[in-house]
Order: sequence, then C-alpha cells, then structure tokens
Amino acid sequence: MLTEFELRNFKCFEALKLRLAPLTLLCGLNGMGKSSLMQALLLLRQSQLAGELNRGRLVLGGQFVDLGTDQDILFEDATSGSIEFSLRHSDISEPLNLGIPYLEGGGERVLGGEILAAIRDHAPPGDASIEVESVADGTVVPFQMQVTPEWENIPPFGGRVMYVNAERVGPRKLHPRSEELARRGDIGTRGDYALNYLTSIQDEWLTKNDPRCKLSRSRRLLSIVEHWLQEVSPGAHLRLETVPDADAIIAGFSFDRPNDIETRRYRSTNVGFGLSYIIPVLVALLEPKDSLCLIENPEAHLHPRGQTRLAELAVRASLAGVQVIVETHSDHFLDGVRIAVREAIVTPDKIAIHYFQREGTRARVSSPLIDISGRLSFWPEGFFDQHEENLSRLLAPRF
Repeated sequence: MLTEFELRNFKCFEALKLRLAPLTLLCGLNGMGKSSLMQALLLLRQSQLAGELNRGRLVLGGQFVDLGTDQDILFEDATSGSIEFSLRHSDISEPLNLGIPYLEGGGERVLGGEILAAIRDHAPPGDASIEVESVADGTVVPFQMQVTPEWENIPPFGGRVMYVNAERVGPRKLHPRSEELARRGDIGTRGDYALNYLTSIQDEWLTKNDPRCKLSRSRRLLSIVEHWLQEVSPGAHLRLETVPDADAIIAGFSFDRPNDIETRRYRSTNVGFGLSYIIPVLVALLEPKDSLCLIENPEAHLHPRGQTRLAELAVRASLAGVQVIVETHSDHFLDGVRIAVREAIVTPDKIAIHYFQREGTRARVSSPLIDISGRLSFWPEGFFDQHEENLSRLLAPRF
C-alpha cells in the first residue's frame, strides 16, 4: 500500500507531502488541486505503461489523462530545479524518487524539449536520454527517472489500477462489449465498459471473510453489486441482457417495494442518471486485494442516503486490501466514513482526510485526524461547513 506521496513543482503544488491511508479522502472547493493529485498518479502510470517513463519521458496525453503541454503541468512560480515525484510503500524500505529537470532560458534543455516530450497517441518516441544534469539551488545534480524493479509491479506503475472519472457515461440504451477489455479488467475511465466487465465476473465469488460481502446474502459478485445498489437506492435491481449479435449489453432497472411484487424492467434511459452513474463505482470498489482504486465524485447524482451508504462500501473495500483514494465534495460521504469509524467497522488510522485550499498560485493542505468517536481533531475554515452557515441564516431574525 502507498503510504506517502510527495510532489514538487507540479501544477499548483510547489511542494506537497501527503500521508496516504487504505482510504484517503481529498476534499475542498473546486479548483483547489484535488484532481491534480490523482492526475499525478495517473500520469506516472500511463507513462510507465507506454514504456517511456524509464527513458526519462512523461506521456502527458494518453490513456488516463490529457494534461496539455509542459507549461500546463509546471508550477507557475517555479524558477529552476525539477518536477519531482516521491512515493513510499508499506512493503518497500526505500522511497521511489522520480524527477524531470527544467531550466529557464533557451536551448534544448528547457522543459518541453525532448526530455519531457508531451507524447500523444501514435507519436514517434524520439530520443530522450536520461543522462542529463539540471541546476537546483546553484548545484549541479544528476537527473534520473527510473522505476526500480521492486516498484514495477506495484500501483501506480504496475498491478491493478481502477480509475473512475467524474465525467462518467450516463444512461444508454446499449452498452459496448469487449472480451479483451473484460480479460484486462478495464472498465474505461468513464465507466463505458463497467457492465461489460461485470457480466464477465458476475459469477465469481468473494472470499467468505471479505468485508464487502458481510451484509450480503450471497458472495457472488453480481449479488454483491445488487446488495450495494439497494443500499444506495432501496428497492433497485440491476437487470442485464447480453445481445451477442450486436456485441452489446442492455441494462435496465426494476424496483420492488415492501410486501409488493417487483416491477417490470425499465430502460436505464427512463430511470435517471444516479443508478447508471453508480455502477462503475460499485464495480471499482469490488476490485481484488492490492489494487489501487481512484474515484472522482462518487456521490454524483446520488441521494444523501446513497452517498452515506456508498462511503461504507469504500471503507469495506479498503479493509479488503484495496487502496481507495476518493475526491469528494460530499459531507454525506464524509459522514459515512466517520460513522464507519464510530461503529468500529474501521479504525481511525486506516483513514486519511485532506482538505485543499489555495493561497495565490499555491495549494495548501490541512489534514484533520479522526478519533474513535468519528470526531475530527479540527475543522478547517470552509471544510464542509455550508450546512451550518445556511442553517444560521435560516434561524437568524427576519427583519
């Protein structure tokens, strides 16, 4: 499991060091840098999978993220030094330190030349030597960007990484199928192939002691997805139909009510966005042990009850050995995590909460701790306090 991630001169971060836990929440107003942290991990992964990272090259536009040009990822007030990434892992004694140099001025050694090389799909690899020196604080230092062997099979560089983008595929009449993507466990960053993957693993079973199936009547994966779907939206049932000739899947939802029969299946396009949006999140949180799961805005289009219950699944996924990093704007999701701590489902040390704020061009992060009662050690200004502010205005005397 990743235990620490450090960035320097990357986007809005001049210098940032964050503790990572089995479940890490990234919170804050829009544009504060939460997504940039995830993008850094995905940038490293896509550069490694493209075979370019060990050649001293970052693939800025690729499978997971498209970050634009060198100037889009360089910290605005940077002068000289390097863009740096440092990671620590619980099973590896030494951190992995990666860096790419830049210099002000002209010449081939300026960031954006062959060293950074914003490679896009099908672009020629070019020549990017890693035998380069950069200037930092007046000192000449060697530049190296090499993923050491012990890190090669560890997320984000290797192993399983599931990324669910905030911009997901909504209700569709037909969903695409791909046996190749199903074998790779690829649901697509927008969840395009989540149902494709789910149909391929629906008859697999989780182990008896897996925390994610503790409340479910069955350990079959499709049944567990059904269970958590109903936790999020009581009475909802996912109904799938494969259309082999069209290489497609038809998804719909039926509903039951207490002491009543189940409804017919409704097209997903007639049900709304919430249920379709949540399927990729549920599938991602059922990943096997040692996976890294990155989810943006899991609460999108969900009722507050559903947001709170979804947080419990994220907690249980982390207990099952999946490292989960969530970007969220939901106080209900946060409350779901706090409740899970209070009810002793998870211990406080397994949770990290980071609140992102801006000071000019720089991002600043506050990291309140959580105790066994679910209370936070401090409440940063602007941290999920809008409900209290609104309530205060509603209760104020009306003149």
